[in-house]
Amino acid sequence: MKINQASFLMSNSTYQQCPKPDKPEYAFIGRSNVGKSSLINSIVQRKNLAKTSQTPGKTQLINHFFINANWYLVDLPGYGYAKVSKVEREKFEKMINEYLTLRTNLVCTFVLIDVRHEPQKVDVEFMQKLGENGIPFCIVFTKADKLSNTAVNKNIATYEQIMLETWEEMPQYFVTSSVNGTGREEILAYIDELNEGFKP
Repeated sequence: MKINQASFLMSNSTYQQCPKPDKPEYAFIGRSNVGKSSLINSIVQRKNLAKTSQTPGKTQLINHFFINANWYLVDLPGYGYAKVSKVEREKFEKMINEYLTLRTNLVCTFVLIDVRHEPQKVDVEFMQKLGENGIPFCIVFTKADKLSNTAVNKNIATYEQIMLETWEEMPQYFVTSSVNGTGREEILAYIDELNEGFKP
């Protein structure tokens, strides 16, 4: 897939305010500081489409981007929140949970995981919850340029071991780097394939 057009559309605090659900939609989510905004910018090849920040937890709304005038890319707030109050955390959780479970045109959720780290309980639990709610998702391992291929494969194998304790098979996954573009074409090809089967 070639990205001919990518533009910010709107930000909302509830799924009801999001654009009309008549086009396929793909959400990107992960723990704070996983490199989500950088990856989104890399995928659409726009430098500052998604706002990157050194401060974890910067994304606090449901952000819609309109791609090629035929699908939506959604930047969601992170989970495993940065420094926010209990009230704020509960508000984020409600907003994300309602969006993921009630947004009818959500085709796939891309769960971003920093490949440099050991499997984190919060990531595994989040994916477990997606599975229990029947929400289709893929894993996107980020920051692969920071490790050797051997180390990347070793860390993914560890993840697979953990996932297979509760899953019948390892969910579809992509290995990415926003620095050198690794995984970009594969993600776009996957989205392209899913777009073809979308029925509003």
